[in-house]
Amino acid sequence: MPTVFESIKHTFMPAKITNLTELFVEQLQDLYSAETQLIDALPLMAKAAYAKPLKDGFKMHLAQTKEHAKRLERILKGLKAEVGGKTCRAMQGLIKEGNEMIGEDALPEVKDAGLIAAAQRVEHYEIAGYGTVKTFATLMGEREIAATLGKTLKEESDTDKKLTAAAKTLNIKALMPSKGDKAKK
Repeated sequence: MPTVFESIKHTFMPAKITNLTELFVEQLQDLYSAETQLIDALPLMAKAAYAKPLKDGFKMHLAQTKEHAKRLERILKGLKAEVGGKTCRAMQGLIKEGNEMIGEDALPEVKDAGLIAAAQRVEHYEIAGYGTVKTFATLMGEREIAATLGKTLKEESDTDKKLTAAAKTLNIKALMPSKGDKAKK
């Protein structure tokens, strides 16, 4: 029996979203835009981070993010849907906030705490997005797509947990920055 997508794979997607399948494609395109924006932002966050574990974490997540974008691209191409063309406005705002933190005149430990806060906002947005599209795929009987999206959802959740663990250490340093760093200001 054909899947829900069999009926839309070769049709033009209307401007108005009329069913869950079309919404699913739109949400995948939105996530793809978010991931591609993040690919550009993560190197800047890594460069701005002071603590080596945070720098390394941003670099590691960049590699993961590139894979997340590739997965979305494969899913969208498999659905015969346009890959690009949509801009995720939410990610634009989150990245803007992250860039504001990068530009802050702050002690290194305090800047790291702010970068973690900005990164966790991004992760929470992605967790919500991937949770939604995984649920849509499951409802539509697209088990393979749901499994792929579930893998990305788990990786985003794991990244959030790593950021929380890093915050437990780095935020303490932001509470009581070293006197040497104060003197450098």
